[in-house]
Amino acid sequence: MFALPDKATVPTMYFIGVTTTKSSIMKVFPLWAKDMGLDAAIVGIDIAIHADAGVYREVVDFIKNDELSLGALVTTHKIDLYNAARDMFEYHDPYAAMFGELSCISKENGRLKGHAKDPISSGLALESFVPPNYWKEHGGEVFIMGAGGSAIAMSAYLINKNKGGNIPSKLIISNRSQPRLENIAGIIKEINPEVPVEYHLTPEPRQNDIILKALKPHSLIVNATGLGKDRPGSPLTDRCDFPADSLVWEINYRGDLKFMDQALGQKDAKGLWVEDGWKYFLYGWTQVIAEVFHLEIDDGTFQRLENIAAEIRK
Repeated sequence: MFALPDKATVPTMYFIGVTTTKSSIMKVFPLWAKDMGLDAAIVGIDIAIHADAGVYREVVDFIKNDELSLGALVTTHKIDLYNAARDMFEYHDPYAAMFGELSCISKENGRLKGHAKDPISSGLALESFVPPNYWKEHGGEVFIMGAGGSAIAMSAYLINKNKGGNIPSKLIISNRSQPRLENIAGIIKEINPEVPVEYHLTPEPRQNDIILKALKPHSLIVNATGLGKDRPGSPLTDRCDFPADSLVWEINYRGDLKFMDQALGQKDAKGLWVEDGWKYFLYGWTQVIAEVFHLEIDDGTFQRLENIAAEIRK
């Protein structure tokens, strides 16, 4: 059941999610804070998926007006929170304004600021396993299941005009509901209208199976639905057939991870590279922490933080 936290007694950042107590960040953050010399705490705020707008406004109001509440990372609720409470912010960064979502809340000089950090963190995560010039050399496609904030962020990175000729030959997005598809279609058209894009309404996993089977080799397949983390299951059936020599990204790192298990079952036969969401988790949190606490996290600091988190993951 949703409940606001108590008034902060030390500098505090919040984790706005669905099952925050299960996240590794609750163990990792205190160690990271110690490493970076921060006297700070982290508190989870669990909200049901697609909650009433009043719930999101209540949370934003609390953070805005509580002196020692410095900001938050938002997951799962990025679009819903933005839609419900965007008028409560004095500033939105360009990505937040363009995408209509936010993953980070911070404060500066009395202003409440909303940021969409996912295009940066998802890009860094993709760069960690997608080989350089992959799309230019192989001509593969991208199939993203899910049309929420993470899907928007990845699409923005993958088809950005600054990539030149190194972009997927086609972007395919599926989702269980039509409104999210219409929303992401408008955003993608603004980012790069020249990229071939398909949108598919897929309320049933078998419909995703059909799309998957038709993909070219050397494609990228992403589970950005939330299934496997906040809710059990996979957007594919167990009869799914991955394209050869492709990259498979499960953006979650905890939960039943059924989608990842399905890909691992075909890894050797199909020559798949299967990646989980651990690096995405690390980049996402470090980007937000830097914003909330007004820090610069350079490569050396990130490596230290990654090593600390790896010990907890064991």
